[in-house]
Order: sequence, then C-alpha cells, then structure tokens
Amino acid sequence: MNTPSEQAQRQADERDPGLSTIMGERRQLLNLAYRMLGSLADAEDVVQETYTRWYAISRAEQESIESPGAWLTTVASRVCLNLLGSARARRETYVGEWIPEPVPAPAEWTAGAGGDPADRITLDESVTMAFLVVFESMTPAERVAFVLHDVFRYPFAEVAEIVGRSPAACRQLASSARRRIAAARAGTSPGAARQASVVRRFKAAWEAQDIEALIGLLDPAATAISDGGGRVIAHLLPIEGAERIAHLYLTIARLAPPRTILERTVNGLPGLVVESEGRTETVFAFEIAADHRITHIWAIRNPDKLHSWRHS
Repeated sequence: MNTPSEQAQRQADERDPGLSTIMGERRQLLNLAYRMLGSLADAEDVVQETYTRWYAISRAEQESIESPGAWLTTVASRVCLNLLGSARARRETYVGEWIPEPVPAPAEWTAGAGGDPADRITLDESVTMAFLVVFESMTPAERVAFVLHDVFRYPFAEVAEIVGRSPAACRQLASSARRRIAAARAGTSPGAARQASVVRRFKAAWEAQDIEALIGLLDPAATAISDGGGRVIAHLLPIEGAERIAHLYLTIARLAPPRTILERTVNGLPGLVVESEGRTETVFAFEIAADHRITHIWAIRNPDKLHSWRHS
C-alpha cells in the first residue's frame, strides 16, 4: 500500500509527467548553489527561485527544452552569479567576520532541516571550510567558472553561456581560481584521519585547560576567526598567534557555562561542536598543516547558520 506521500507524488506525476525528472535535479542544484554561495539558506532560496522560473514558463516552452536539467542549472548559476555580485556589499554591513555556513555529516543533520534527506549536501573536498573560505576571495565569475567546470565538470563552452564570457575567458577564470586555491592551501594536510587526531588532542587540551598543550598544537602564526553575526558574543576581529589563541580559549573554558564538546564531521572533515543547554552553540572547523599543527580555526556561532545541527 502506498503511503500518503507516495500517493501525493503519484497524483502529482499524473498531473505533470515531467515533475519527477524536474524535482530530481533539486539535490544537484542545491549542491551547486551551496558551493557557489557558502550559505545553505541562500542556496535553498536559489533553488526555489529556479523552480519558480521553470513553472513561470508555459508547458509548451517546457516541452521544447531539450535538457531541463541543463536549463535549471543555467538559471540557478545565473541567480548565484547575481547574488555573488551583491554579496560583498551585504557583507560590509555584517557584524564581525563572515564565515561560510557549516554543514554536518548526513547522519547528524537536524530532523526537518534542509527538507528531504536527499537534498543534503554531498560532502567532498570542494565543501571543506578551507575551500569555501578561499572561494570568498574570488571574483563572482571566477567562483562560478571554477565550481561549474572543476567541481561539476561542465565544459567551458557551457560555462561560457552561463557566465556570459567566451570559453577562453572562462578557462582563464577557472585557472585563476585554481591558483588562488593552490596558494592558500600550500602545505596543508586535509586527510581526515590525520585531522581527527589533531582535533581530538585539541579538544582534550581545551577541556583540561592545558595551555602548553594548546600552544603546541597551534602553528605559531595560526589564525582564529569567529562568526557571531551580531547575534551572539564573538570576537569581531581575527585572533593571530598561537599564544594569543590559546589564552583566549583558556579564558573561554574558565568563564563559559557548563557545556559539552563533541567530535563531529564539519563540511566533510573532523571538527568540534559545542552544545549548551540542549542546543548547538558553536561549530568549529579546522585547517591542519603538514606538520600536524592547526593553522586556522573557524568558529561559527551565528544561530542563523546552525539550523542544520542537532543536539546529542
């Protein structure tokens, strides 16, 4: 016997035989938009806008489109390109540092967040926090060209139609983006097993309030960035240097109310989640150097960016 949702889907398919095919593109579109924008909420808005535009055209126009999936991707990418063009202006009014929205492992996703489980973000190297932060330094055209070609394997001829530049220009955009990534990530060690060991030791040292151990785990030139968005307490400027970061985190450990620190997967790599009074308070992402020292800590505290995280 069909469930009510299955019956509803069957009835919808009878009204619109192409509905399943169109809606089957949703996960691809969400993954594409999240990588381009670094925000799950914005990515969901892009997907909704894309489908709105699809259903705004006539049935005859829909049926004349040879590849609906390609049409939807083109529209979503152009919407993202427009949003990226205005993002820097919006960030100027953001309180403190802006960090991309973190996403959990599929099994840790909050029930109801992000809709259907099939919509959840596919975790790979292109969604690690380090990658998304580098994406923020790119021009909108570089970011879109790189994500479409290097991540989703679209040929430059198709990228050119979306970006509105020649294939040769798009090739240069993707190449420039690649160089930015290579320069920013030189000497890093993204291996999950290696990172898990370092993160576990950082957690133990923090809980033990062992400042010497904390300093030893941090690169001397490490940077810690916190994103509260003006909603919660967070340091507004990056903290630089192992000793300064260690002292800051020791102060937090001493003054913070009772809380639980959990090892969790953050954007595909080992990270930490702090829970307090039954809610997720902070999500930590890390970048680890080849010498097993932490070079970057990203602490996302803005509640608007933590809807996907459930408490234990």
